Order: sequence, then structure tokens, then C-alpha cells
Amino acid sequence: MPYRVDLAYRVEEALEELPEEGRQEVMETIAAVLVEIGSRPAPCGWDGALRFGSRCWVGFTAYADGIEVYGVGWAG
Repeated sequence: MPYRVDLAYRVEEALEELPEEGRQEVMETIAAVLVEIGSRPAPCGWDGALRFGSRCWVGFTAYADGIEVYGVGWAG
């Protein structure tokens, strides 16, 4: 089953401003969230979650067919 990832507009802007290394790590962290379905909050609810990479974080909420990323950060 294919999953979708929606990025909030401010997330798209933040990704553009990151260096390649930061963008790569954030995208890998988003991919990890998609693979680990059990670590997501209940779909279609008000709950959000954070997932941490080695130097980044991703804030997201879950839907039945994917996730929406509403915030990212990178400490590089």
C-alpha cells in the first residue's frame, strides 16, 4: 500500500534552507516514520508526535494513508 507524505508550507521552506546534509537527514527521518507504522499516533486524530534523528527532529500527525509533517528542525 503506498503512503503519502504532506509537507506543511513552512516545512518546504525550511527544507530549502537546509544544507544538503540536513535535508538528507530530515528526509531519512520522515522515511523512518513511514516505515514504522506502529510508532505513529492514532490516525485522523488531534495527536501529533515527534521523531528524532541524530541531529534533526520531525513533527507529524498521522492519517490512514500517510502522514502530514508540520515541523522540522536540524542542529547542524
